[in-house]
Amino acid sequence: MTALQSAALLLFINLGLLWLLMRIPLGVRTIRLTRTFHRPPEELWRAIDPAGTDADWHHSVISSKPLKNRIGIVEQIYSHLDRDGAPLRRLLALEPLPAAGGRGFRSRVADDSTLDVAFWRDFSESRIVRRLPDGAEIEITQTDRYRGLAFLLFRYVMLRRELRALEGWLETGASVPQGYFEHPTFQCGLAVLSTFLLWPFFGLTTSGLMISTFLTLVIALHELGHLAAYRTFGHESVRMIFVPLLGGIAIGGRPYKSHFEVATCALMGPGISAFFVPILIAGDNIAANGLLSEQFRGPLLIFLFTLGAFNLLNLLPMQRFDGGQVLRQIFRTTRSLIGASFAVTACILLIGWEVGVSSGILAAALAVFILLSMIGAGSLKPRHKLVEMKACERLLVTFGLYAAILIHGYAVIFSAEKLF
Repeated sequence: MTALQSAALLLFINLGLLWLLMRIPLGVRTIRLTRTFHRPPEELWRAIDPAGTDADWHHSVISSKPLKNRIGIVEQIYSHLDRDGAPLRRLLALEPLPAAGGRGFRSRVADDSTLDVAFWRDFSESRIVRRLPDGAEIEITQTDRYRGLAFLLFRYVMLRRELRALEGWLETGASVPQGYFEHPTFQCGLAVLSTFLLWPFFGLTTSGLMISTFLTLVIALHELGHLAAYRTFGHESVRMIFVPLLGGIAIGGRPYKSHFEVATCALMGPGISAFFVPILIAGDNIAANGLLSEQFRGPLLIFLFTLGAFNLLNLLPMQRFDGGQVLRQIFRTTRSLIGASFAVTACILLIGWEVGVSSGILAAALAVFILLSMIGAGSLKPRHKLVEMKACERLLVTFGLYAAILIHGYAVIFSAEKLF
């Protein structure tokens, strides 16, 4: 299998996985979990009833209490933050749910301080506590309309974690976060796994392992740039999730507040990587002048090419790419956004043509990335509109995007000329 065929296969695998995770129409689905506890049902009911005396047992719930002036409405305050850094506030509409041998309720979200209420249109949840001879059983069902497996799996995992946390709280009196997926050690393991999964696409050789390792490092560096931007904008908690084969995801600690914040956080992925381009070029010049062993020159150039190519492709003006995120914040009208998207795409295609990529391959790659953009379309609608950018902020982000394309484009051209 040639390098081009391997790259095409990797792209199609990514397209298939993204479609399954983000866009496959699943319709209305129900998650159902049950768990048995050797505890009195009254004790469990006080915990799972949003209006119960122990409703704030979970570590992420600050308070949960019924509103005095609205019958059947419970206000829950979470430790998660909204766009202004205040605790998330959610109103639940409750109705009793008849249950044989127990008691239960059905709830719907009536208001949310972070997401538009339309997000919760098809969502409902029911919780039932049933008495058993040696304890009680909790049954939780969640129903919603899903598009893509990712959010469905996320909901399932979070419910399992909640039940494990409840079990711990009943035993110790304290609720602690459950799961190890977000732990840095586990994520390092996923990064290693991703490296080995990518290895066959570059050839099961030492060189292929080096390229897959470099690609993993480039992805990690790119996501660290996003995390640094989140921290700069005051996100108290940030984390990076590695998804084998698909890359990485940087997650902030609260929703975005302004278009400038969205653009800057997106731009800092390729932006922080750009700082390493002159360092790598200087390293190549040092090796070329005999001040560094010649054997380091090849890996330096390969890493430079990988760094430049990955970030340059990420700057394409597609829906879920950083380039598309940045352009949608800068240009607020459809006509200007289309014009800017064509200009950025043309620049990147010109760089590809300059390094010797044929016009047919460039056209095919453009079609693939357009399809990838369509697969990644769609996002959560926030409760409040983002703050518009000022003229100086728009100018700053525009020059940042231009500089990122220029620097990574030069990295690709410089390394390609010496490698190929």
